[in-house]
Amino acid sequence: MSAWIEMIPYEKAGPRLKELLDHARTPHGTVDTVMHVHSLRPETMNGHVTLYRSVLHSAENKLPFWFLEVVASYTSILNDCTYSLTHHFMNVRNLLKDQPRSDRIFIALKAHRPEDEFTGKELALLRYAAKLTVDVGRMIRSDFEALKLSGCDDGEILEVNQVCAYFNYSNRLLNGLGCTTEGDQIGYYKEE
Repeated sequence: MSAWIEMIPYEKAGPRLKELLDHARTPHGTVDTVMHVHSLRPETMNGHVTLYRSVLHSAENKLPFWFLEVVASYTSILNDCTYSLTHHFMNVRNLLKDQPRSDRIFIALKAHRPEDEFTGKELALLRYAAKLTVDVGRMIRSDFEALKLSGCDDGEILEVNQVCAYFNYSNRLLNGLGCTTEGDQIGYYKEE
């Protein structure tokens, strides 16, 4: 683990911090830096892991998890957050299980040209996430209505809104505290 901020090692953690670090473990059994940076204020870790799992890993989500990870990756590209992009594009690859398509998606997102790989409601949702990330003060009702016209229902719009909002928070946490992926197991999902 690597960051500018002090992180309390598990061995030196008090009971509550150990409990929250254990709760924050990934399916790999590790605690990533994104959660460990909260060790000086453990309750923020508790809120963070709860929000993260509800936004990206809820069984109630209707959009495919791989697409929500694309939204996460695109938001992270727009915020220049290498940490989140590294983790979450690995999730795209692991979930999509189509290396050539994953490569094309990555190239399109890095070029800020999602239209090179997406159409219809997926493209509309990515454009919405981009505006929400880089031009939030200029959001207008017609941005929402364009999503409806592209075939999105309110629940799908909320899912993308929450993924985008979460990653705008997380990207600022990570970049602002100098977090790196050093020592992390990259990606949330275990490869099958």
